[in-house]
Amino acid sequence: MRINWTAVITGFVVTLALGFISGLIYVGSEASVVLLYWGGIGLLGGLTAGYLAGGTISSGATHGGIATVFGSLVLLALATFTTLLFAGLVASFSVLVLGLLMLAFYAIPGALGGAVGSWAKHRRVTPESTGTRA
Repeated sequence: MRINWTAVITGFVVTLALGFISGLIYVGSEASVVLLYWGGIGLLGGLTAGYLAGGTISSGATHGGIATVFGSLVLLALATFTTLLFAGLVASFSVLVLGLLMLAFYAIPGALGGAVGSWAKHRRVTPESTGTRA
């Protein structure tokens, strides 16, 4: 399978932008709110990558998973660096380790969104009419 890097980069940008915006807006302290943000961001980023990549559902899932993992890696690096500056070495290491453990869980909504995106792209294509016009 060939990777459509334009679709992956676009999904990555959507994941990165939504992650940054939700980081600015996030004010809650409940774990369910954090998982809702992460799941929604992964789903939308994967949906974008899968829709642009098209192809089969498994191809869309692969593109969505790659896009969200790239986006989450960049956000993890930014969060780790910011934590290092403001909270210290131990807190920064904790954020890094927890973020690396969460990467696999972050790829699941991206792959699901990518599968739905590639399915939706093929669903929207209208068949050509074969009848004659009067």
